[in-house]
Amino acid sequence: MIDSILTWTVQRRLASIDHFRQNPHEVQGRVLRQLLLRARATEWGRRYGFAEAPSAAEFAQRVPVSSYEDLYPHLERVLRGEPDVLWPGPVQWFAKSSGTTNARSKYIPVTRESLQECHYRAGRDMTALATVLYPENRVLAGKTLSLGGTHAPNPFRPAEEDSRVGDVSAVIMQNLPSWAEFLRTPPLELALLDEWEEKIERIARHVLSVNVSVLAGVPTWMIMLLRRVTELAGADNITEVWPNLGLFLHGAVAFGPYREVFRQLIPGGQMRYLEIYNASEGYIALQDEPDSEDLLLLLDHGIYYEFIPLEQLDDDNPPTLTLDQVTLGQTYALVLSTNAGLWRYKIGDTVRFTSLAPYRIRITGRTKHFLNAFGEEVVIENADAAIAAACQATGATVRDYTAAPIYFDASDTSRGGHQWLIEFSGPPRQPTEFTAILDQTLRQLNSDYDAKRHRDLALQPPLLTVASPGTFTRWLASKGKMGGQHKVPRLSNSRELLEEILRQL
Repeated sequence: MIDSILTWTVQRRLASIDHFRQNPHEVQGRVLRQLLLRARATEWGRRYGFAEAPSAAEFAQRVPVSSYEDLYPHLERVLRGEPDVLWPGPVQWFAKSSGTTNARSKYIPVTRESLQECHYRAGRDMTALATVLYPENRVLAGKTLSLGGTHAPNPFRPAEEDSRVGDVSAVIMQNLPSWAEFLRTPPLELALLDEWEEKIERIARHVLSVNVSVLAGVPTWMIMLLRRVTELAGADNITEVWPNLGLFLHGAVAFGPYREVFRQLIPGGQMRYLEIYNASEGYIALQDEPDSEDLLLLLDHGIYYEFIPLEQLDDDNPPTLTLDQVTLGQTYALVLSTNAGLWRYKIGDTVRFTSLAPYRIRITGRTKHFLNAFGEEVVIENADAAIAAACQATGATVRDYTAAPIYFDASDTSRGGHQWLIEFSGPPRQPTEFTAILDQTLRQLNSDYDAKRHRDLALQPPLLTVASPGTFTRWLASKGKMGGQHKVPRLSNSRELLEEILRQL
């Protein structure tokens, strides 16, 4: 009976989903008007005339497109507790992630409105769609096992102000309404532990006797947990522990490289997989069709979308397109205005539309080279700085380099990692020292990488492969890309490029 009541409750969202599918431009126009109305008395709203209810075109004319670095002086004031800067009132919670060029972590505001109207509303949408797509799995008959990060006091404020920063997953879980907390496991005191080795062990022991029907989280950590639960139970596979397990809601990294590992961990035909696109900046899209990699763009969740054609991203004043102006097949940089006070903010992701009725997208990458196979979010600035530090410490000089993931395999002891292919013009005195300093510097620069490398739990130490002289030149020549304007991509989220270059050795 509880299952039936919960299913009926969440399925009330289906009408709203159908409405924004069928009326996307009307819904997006309303979202923009609501955002401007709410923020009209803020410093940002007064500066750009939000009280005048500017049209979409006027809004784009008045308000600059901003990167994190552009917006940081205002965000820092918000972090320090100043109210009414970008959004009404003070902000108590901040999602912490990596990727910025000038600091170890980014701090993205998470307001009450963004929690309620974006993250939690989208969570209900995902649950409602799952009950319709897979009614036989009865996803609400058991618990959702969700793995998140942790949160800590805001370092920019006194402790008595009770402001917190942490992974967006931890911020969401800590503030969950009671109805949602009832549906999930493990309890918060385990879910939010900051020591990952202890966390995995204690959660594994706790959930052994729980009726888990849904998994939710990043594939990297989920693999580790499933292996440990299976081992503790003395089972051959996880379905012997959780016979009602039928759905994995996954995000943060591309799932393709993990698919075979999950097939072996969870054999049989009952398991279903749905992707979500939930960033620190907001819950952006979700998979609404079972056999498609396309994600439905969420249009009534407190986010107003604009899109920059990728080839114009580096222009001084790049043009933006509204939803009614995008075309199929074109790659766009995503620009968001949100109910967390981010205004015309370049999130750093690129997308491609696969459908315009309704609007569906695929995530195509980042606006910069990056490595994010395991949620580590290593960007080119991190890599260049780490290479430079390793060179300085070991007397090496690097002519060229590229790096790619080493993915999990199906073995119980498999861990992810990064393979660095480096062509030296002057080799390091000690290659092992070079690799160690590369690793240490990345950990210092990037909090997400550091978390994954903690005690080698999710990421093993970097693997250094030394390229013979001329390797990268031969690869460029094979691609017809000789000349000063052509460069070797530094970071890639697949192994395709690395494997191609390795064939030149």
